[in-house]
Amino acid sequence: MTGPAPVSLLDFEARAKSLLTPEVWDFIAGGSGFEITMRANRQALDSVSVYPRMLGGALSGTETNLLGTPMSMPIAVAPMAYQRLVHPAGEVAMAEAACQAGIPLMLSALSSCPVEEVARTGAKIWFQLYWMREWLALEQLIERVEAAGSTALVVTLDVPIMGRRLRDVRNQFALPAEVVAANLTNGRAGTAHRARAGESAIAAHTLELIGSGPTWSDLEQLRSRTSLPLVVKGILDPRDAARAVGIGADAVVVSNHGGRQLDGAPASVTALAAVVAEVGQQCQVLLDSGIRSGMDVLRALALGASGVLVGRPLLWALAVGGAAGAAQALSLLSTEFRESLILAGCPDLAAVRDLRTDQGVAR
Repeated sequence: MTGPAPVSLLDFEARAKSLLTPEVWDFIAGGSGFEITMRANRQALDSVSVYPRMLGGALSGTETNLLGTPMSMPIAVAPMAYQRLVHPAGEVAMAEAACQAGIPLMLSALSSCPVEEVARTGAKIWFQLYWMREWLALEQLIERVEAAGSTALVVTLDVPIMGRRLRDVRNQFALPAEVVAANLTNGRAGTAHRARAGESAIAAHTLELIGSGPTWSDLEQLRSRTSLPLVVKGILDPRDAARAVGIGADAVVVSNHGGRQLDGAPASVTALAAVVAEVGQQCQVLLDSGIRSGMDVLRALALGASGVLVGRPLLWALAVGGAAGAAQALSLLSTEFRESLILAGCPDLAAVRDLRTDQGVAR
């Protein structure tokens, strides 16, 4: 990296934009539809005020345990597809950064590096699944990731089809030949590489892969298939959270897919408190979508989350500096989170739950 050292995650954004092609930048930065929900994520987080407490004592640490995984802080890397689009080492480099930071990596089913190669970094892997059209292919993938040492399965519920991402449609976005879905061996990956007028090749590829109309019975079948902790991602309605827990989910992720699916869905942080109230005593609740700082992590925990997922900012950092860039971004995030805890008067993570919060109009 050249120039002044980044002092926040947002500093990586402008540098990444200058390095990536416009089409790749739009694929990462864009949302679905008119990007209303994507913007709402940030606006809603900005609207959360936290009332600091006084004389809480010295901070004892930020370590925690989620899904049986010891972590240096309540943060995991969100599942993000095709990371070799931004750096040749892709998910391997991201895993190295996560390992250095002492946090888990949610590895996307659409990873551009094989799970076995990513696992060799020593990173703690939670593998993310989509509903695939063929149950046998899904079972084989689960067997593969279990054998590679993944310590949890994350099933994404909010992609029955891919949301219409207008930037990708306008760009007729398709993957370059060297970037593939490395963990999927059903022979269909070529669709993602063929540009089509007025279409996103990624969306066409996803439609081929993902089964239409999955049901709660499918989730129950998946739960019975593995003994690994099961995380259900894409929950916004508390009723869905309760149903997932009833089936045996060990954690739910409150997420609108970073504003990339239903445009008009609420901001994830707006939905968080109701989900926590419904299931927070029965399972762990994570927040995804819009996290950009250590203060955002504090906001999420103060509203009842057990932890958060961080996505786009880490891709920006990966584009700028590979594994070292992503590690630097995670180090900044850790510093910001620790400072936020201290300034809020929290000597430990448990004290965050006692903080008073307001969710008002974005400032």
